[in-house]
Amino acid sequence: MKHLTPTRFALTLALLGAGLLAAGVFALAMGPSSVSPGEAWQALFAPSADDPVVDIVRGIRLPRIVLAALVGASLACAGVIFQALLRNPLADPFILGVSGGAALGAIAVLSLGGAVGLGYAAVPPAAFAGCLLTLFLLLMVARQGSGTSATGLLLTGVVFNAFASAAIVFLASISEGIDGSRIFVWLIGNLSSARLDVTPWLALFLSVGVACALASARGLNVLALGEETAEQLGVSTEGQRRVLLVAASLMVGAAVSVSGLIGFVGLIVPHALRLVLGPDHRLLVPASALAGAAFLVVCDTLARSAFGGRELPVGAITALLGGPVFLFMLHRRQAGWGATRSGLL
Repeated sequence: MKHLTPTRFALTLALLGAGLLAAGVFALAMGPSSVSPGEAWQALFAPSADDPVVDIVRGIRLPRIVLAALVGASLACAGVIFQALLRNPLADPFILGVSGGAALGAIAVLSLGGAVGLGYAAVPPAAFAGCLLTLFLLLMVARQGSGTSATGLLLTGVVFNAFASAAIVFLASISEGIDGSRIFVWLIGNLSSARLDVTPWLALFLSVGVACALASARGLNVLALGEETAEQLGVSTEGQRRVLLVAASLMVGAAVSVSGLIGFVGLIVPHALRLVLGPDHRLLVPASALAGAAFLVVCDTLARSAFGGRELPVGAITALLGGPVFLFMLHRRQAGWGATRSGLL
């Protein structure tokens, strides 16, 4: 593990913060209406809102960029937590089916909540509850003996994703309040129709999740050596696991409630940063938040501007990037397991 010094910590986060700022300026300038990066930057601080460029930059693009940054940071941080707790680099909220559970909870409120007087304000709590319940069931099903099978987790996640997708379509088909296009948004992931009034709540849940992860960063480092070793070194693994699972579920539930199922952000970003920065969670957690925010801002910008007037769901862009990465990581993991098994024989 690379030694973490205050200088290295500050320099790394400063570089990632600069990258996020650059991604934001790039996103402000990209779109159907031509705006140069200089004009976009000036529009942010222009005193008058009568200029159409100011209206485009401040009223349309900036809120969406902020939303994309918060969702990306939440999913990336949740991915770091899941990978550390499960000691599995393939763990990701989308792959594990946790995002599917959150989406199912949200859709259940949107489709059936009106009958019992529940409005849109109940969507984030329902997404959080669906996320937490799915995670609990996932660990129960995948547990074998005294440990949790990595293969069992992945297979259970795939099966639950299929179940959640079918349940969402079923709920939409029996509800008169949701049309097919909104269901498509939830299943693929999109930020074009997201409710901007939930941005403060998303920022709050992200802050709570990051704070919990940073407070437990040393414990997560020790947990990589195994639960027995961590217990011998004085780390309360069970207590930390409960707190961090709730924190990760909060972030995933809040992100899914505004954007739908955006996959692979929690897989690509932590994996790339772990290769470059090392596995120290004291640095990996805040770095993943910044890098995840920049990654999804860039992906959303490509989704809304790379194909002229047609806008793609941002979840399609992340899936195109994350699918090959997941297959590569799975192949490497299977190859390493096979080599270990051959050595034992």
